Amino acid sequence: MQRELGAHPGGRARAAALADARRRQLLLGGSALALGACVAAWPRRAAAHAGPARLRDTRVLMGTQVDVAVLSADAALLRPALDAAFARMGALAAEMSHYEATSRVGAIGLAAGLQPVPISKELLTVLEMAQSISRQSGGAFDITVGSVGKWHFDPQAPQMPAPSYISSRLSSIGYRQLVLDARAGTAYLPRRGMRLDLGGIAKLYILQAGMDVLRAQGVESALINGGGDVVAMAPAQAPAWRVGVRDPRQPERLLGVLPVHRGFVASSGDYERCFVRDGRRYHHVLDPKTGYPAQGPHGVTLVGETLEAVNGVGTAAMVLGRDAPPLLRHGGAEALIAHRDGSLWTTPGMRAQLQAVG
Repeated sequence: MQRELGAHPGGRARAAALADARRRQLLLGGSALALGACVAAWPRRAAAHAGPARLRDTRVLMGTQVDVAVLSADAALLRPALDAAFARMGALAAEMSHYEATSRVGAIGLAAGLQPVPISKELLTVLEMAQSISRQSGGAFDITVGSVGKWHFDPQAPQMPAPSYISSRLSSIGYRQLVLDARAGTAYLPRRGMRLDLGGIAKLYILQAGMDVLRAQGVESALINGGGDVVAMAPAQAPAWRVGVRDPRQPERLLGVLPVHRGFVASSGDYERCFVRDGRRYHHVLDPKTGYPAQGPHGVTLVGETLEAVNGVGTAAMVLGRDAPPLLRHGGAEALIAHRDGSLWTTPGMRAQLQAVG
């Protein structure tokens, strides 16, 4: 639907190459931690003065680069905590990938039209979140868009379903068709050929799960950046993490910097993963009504204190375009939307939070 969750052929190698290239393109100088739709930096005080011990690691998960940066007064706990967080995120990613037939999400698709599939409480939570944002957005967000087939947006090896296949599968798209039984702990797709794609809803949940592990391990301040989606925590009295927001119209530059003590910065855009075929650019946010990439804004950046305020909302806004503001007001997220005509729309809260780079 939005971002690929799980590796596909060539995905791990591509993500590793991107990671190397992005490290050479730091936009915030030596303090920058990660790249994607957002750029994150160590809190200024931690970099300039003696203070908490810090550690950073980068690995490939969910088909993208995931950076984790941690700070604590106890240096000995950083590596075990970081490794535990990556293990937790890796396990959830394996369960929720729609590229892996052995995943629970893959099993739901294989059993479509046949029988319900037992799922974990974590996957049930993500599917319930998906249904909620689908209802709120009037179907602009819909994980059953995976039914149109597997798109791959690696410019070196792009893949798209045949137009005839897409049109034949549109009737299988419909979030209301997904049957969840919370008491039994099962999920069921009623029609053969239906598939789920959790790329627009699972990643932030997985990153938050990694943050929960870090907190439980005693880490006091941390930031996780997964391909431009950021979750951060820092004590109220400590300096905030600094998250740079890319300009979707000119991704090589930053619009500004967001200070984040606790919460989420989520970005969706048509510029990160895309390919050109027959003169047309195809990107990774699919419109459930057409099965093709949405024709809405160039990019959307959201800031919120809770996962529910931002998760899936960026994907829906990419589909809704200028009809997105009511959804944003309902969820309580602050937002920046770069429209295709070159204009920028921001909520008052986003304008107040966004600081000049420097």
